[in-house]
Amino acid sequence: MSIIQTIREKGAVIIIAVIAISLIGFILMDSMSGTGKLFGGTDQSTLGVVNGEKIELFDFNQRVKEMEDQYPAGQGQRNQIMQSAWDQMVAEKLVDAQFKNLGIVFTPKEMSSIMFSNDAPQQLKQAFTNKETGQYDVQQAQQWWAQMKKNKNSEQRNAIITQVIDPMRLNSLYTKYTSMIASSVYTPKWLSKEMDEEKNSFANISYVAVPYTVVSDSLVKVTDNDIQDFLKKNEKKYHQDGGRMISYVVFSATANSADSQRILGSLKELAPQFRADSNAKFFLGRNSSATNFFDGYTSKSKIQSAFKDSIISLPDGGIYGPYLDGKDYTIAKKVSTKILPDSIKCRHILIGTVDPQTQQPTMDDSTAHHLADSIEVAIQHGANFDSLSEKYSTDQAAKKDKGVMTFDLMTIQGDGFAKEFGQFLLNDKGETKKVVKTEFGYHYIEILNKINPEPAYKIAYMSKEIAPSDATINAANTAAVKLSGTAKDVKSFNDYVAKNGLTKIDVPAVIKENDFALGGLQDARSIIKWAFEAKEGAVSDPMTIKDDFVVAVVDKRVKEGLPDVQLARAEVEPIIRNKKKSDIISKKLGTPATLEAAAQAYNVQVLQTGADSTLTFTAQIINGVGNEPKVAGAAFNKEYQTKVSPTIPGNSGVFVIKVNSISPKAPLPAAMVQQQQTTELSSQIQSALGQSFNALKKAAKIKDYRSKFF
Repeated sequence: MSIIQTIREKGAVIIIAVIAISLIGFILMDSMSGTGKLFGGTDQSTLGVVNGEKIELFDFNQRVKEMEDQYPAGQGQRNQIMQSAWDQMVAEKLVDAQFKNLGIVFTPKEMSSIMFSNDAPQQLKQAFTNKETGQYDVQQAQQWWAQMKKNKNSEQRNAIITQVIDPMRLNSLYTKYTSMIASSVYTPKWLSKEMDEEKNSFANISYVAVPYTVVSDSLVKVTDNDIQDFLKKNEKKYHQDGGRMISYVVFSATANSADSQRILGSLKELAPQFRADSNAKFFLGRNSSATNFFDGYTSKSKIQSAFKDSIISLPDGGIYGPYLDGKDYTIAKKVSTKILPDSIKCRHILIGTVDPQTQQPTMDDSTAHHLADSIEVAIQHGANFDSLSEKYSTDQAAKKDKGVMTFDLMTIQGDGFAKEFGQFLLNDKGETKKVVKTEFGYHYIEILNKINPEPAYKIAYMSKEIAPSDATINAANTAAVKLSGTAKDVKSFNDYVAKNGLTKIDVPAVIKENDFALGGLQDARSIIKWAFEAKEGAVSDPMTIKDDFVVAVVDKRVKEGLPDVQLARAEVEPIIRNKKKSDIISKKLGTPATLEAAAQAYNVQVLQTGADSTLTFTAQIINGVGNEPKVAGAAFNKEYQTKVSPTIPGNSGVFVIKVNSISPKAPLPAAMVQQQQTTELSSQIQSALGQSFNALKKAAKIKDYRSKFF
């Protein structure tokens, strides 16, 4: 096998694997979070710039293609892959610059020590595995690399650098960088001791909880000024990037009940012709069946139909249906029945005439045919099959099991199986040994066992997709055009929607320039791209999204910075309202001397929690209380063992607590303690890596031009 072919087949796997492993929690922190000249030509247009380093469109397209080759996906997943590719390439630019600043390098000596050792990239090991020993042939790899270095501009050398050397370099540099970060993670002994005490102690408390619901929402008014003040005090948390607020109306062009009845009627008309026609394959082709004809047999257990019992009980030539099958109406015809094995065990010796990897000839046809015939004669006269297989067979995979293979019925009849080989295995003449020619060469085949013979059925499915008619599509398009043509701004858009009883989708989130999802539309890139080129209040022409027509309106162009009051109200109003309610509740509670006094003020009960040892300093959820971190923290304040706490505004209400006890937990086994310490250290290192990357990204100058292309 040639190394370039191995690289092409395995390169994408290696790139993704290396990057995913090396940069976990670091380079891909923002990954997976738009249709121009994708995968095209040699366009070197700049897609973005990171600290002066360009990300070229061609390079980006190559990265996306590699990832899509590895993870074939639909449009929604493709958009995510494109985002992931961008995040990777930005991150690589950031860390590469950091490596240079820190003097972290990858030397030729290091490269050689990796390439020519057991740590070599997997595809090199596969390409240079000694067939006799099964081990990586370092000497052969060194000779190959020496030759590659001489061909400086060859496609093969460039592929090796891009898909093997560069990931190996990045992996090595990042490992060094990670080691530096890990070495910097340090917890002082006093702090470690304090953390251990907190972690290994639990509190038992009595408490009074006054829920915010005791104060009616109507008694608390949240003004615009309240929201503005809150946003200013929490500027870092609520700072937002610029974007657009977009609403839209969907006009469905999917099939309706009339379309469904039309398709059902057409199949009913075809049913008598389908029953009478003796050539099911041609009938399906002539009548454009949505289901292709499978010219093979299927056992009952492998038939994928809820109506299979009714279908297989038909006489040969009988039909069943029409019936609803997913998005299709279908008529099933039982063409014929045979008794066939569920699977077949055989063995073979292949005399190959072509290299399966390169498709280059390896032996002329007549020589291969003569050798296969000679092997057949030799076995007939007592020659050992295993010895002949070991000496002559070119099927390396089968040789591992002395040429023995087992195939199920569906595999034998599948498109990927050599037709002539399959025909012999399923022959009904009783033949068990034969020389058979296929595209790969000549096979001497012996059928060893036909396993679990049972009835199998050849079934033809005449299917019609329940698709929208031209009338349905035109009606949806006409309705969309009317809205688009009538509405000129947000007000007239909303008026038309209300007057005509349409449903408008208001997307509450600010849409970013490179987003691809819009509300329930997972592939709305065309709408988003339009919105960023349009003025505030603009109404779009009808746009096709899957099976629908969509008309959108730009409700607002949002500037970078704090959101305006109207936009922020839905999120922050409940927070401010609860704060005001806590002030009202706390004022009424005052400074109670006992929990009973606090409980009496709002006619609630004094409760207890923590006896089960789950109330720790870092408890996320307190039994009976919920997610209340302030209460968990106060539970370890020893002052509250002798007196009740002041009021504690929480997430669900106002609390007053008294600490009954703070007790040590039962000691853990040493192995579990060690495991906890290892987990905590790993978490600290990952956190430090994340923080270092976020700092790099925050300080970087990143220019993103993707919206010009996608």
